[in-house]
Amino acid sequence: MTAFFNTPIFDTHAHLDQDEFRADLAEVIARARGAGVGDILCVGTTLASSRSAASIAVDCGLWAAVGIHPNCCREAGSEDWTAIEQLATAPRVVAIGETGLDRHWDYAPLALQREWFARHIELAQRAGLPLVIHCRDAQEEVLEVIASCADRSLFRGVMHSFSGDGAFAAACVGLGLHISFSGSATYKNKKFAPLHEAVRQTPADRLLVETDSPYLSPEPLRGRQSRNEPACIVHIVERVAALRGVESEEIAAITTKNARRLFLADRHDGALQVDAPL
Repeated sequence: MTAFFNTPIFDTHAHLDQDEFRADLAEVIARARGAGVGDILCVGTTLASSRSAASIAVDCGLWAAVGIHPNCCREAGSEDWTAIEQLATAPRVVAIGETGLDRHWDYAPLALQREWFARHIELAQRAGLPLVIHCRDAQEEVLEVIASCADRSLFRGVMHSFSGDGAFAAACVGLGLHISFSGSATYKNKKFAPLHEAVRQTPADRLLVETDSPYLSPEPLRGRQSRNEPACIVHIVERVAALRGVESEEIAAITTKNARRLFLADRHDGALQVDAPL
């Protein structure tokens, strides 16, 4: 497979530790490399998942985020959190999360989700790492928790798989967050029009892309390929570019530069120089 763009793409959110990739992870990563994906952030959702993400990152030359997903916090205990705190300093761990709030599913009480979200914010700031935030049907609550818990001088992170409108994107940017667009940004149903407007309005220096693999296969693969994977990010880059009226190569360069600055700027273990010309 030939790389689609001159700039290596940074997939800022993938769940490569999940069972969907257990049988062919090496091939999935090889396809991603062939499509021009230079970096992948493997994101944990439980303690076991976070350990796997950190291990995959080391073994495969990727990056990892560690944390407890809001839908998983009901089953997590104090020992899990202690272990997450320890994992925050593990090799190739560059972010805390996936954390946040979810009112769509009833897996954990909202009050408990808020407690765990606040823990993640504090850990991210203490560790000097960006936060990976999940928000589903809880926009006002997420903004409230961030505003009440975060030290604005230390707070940085990403609203992953963004699904809101331009106003919510602006509020997130105002709090110091980047906005990451996934396969849903490629969907053409009218109900996604507010999301498309958010793609257009997000400042260029806060723009990121992700696959959220194995979920949210982008168009034109939606309905034909049930498992999403990092190689598919090229379709997201192309759609974001079309919505913003620019060349795909420009979106590849901007989003990769933003991701490297957010996740890799403070690293001293051979990571790319993020401010070098792309």
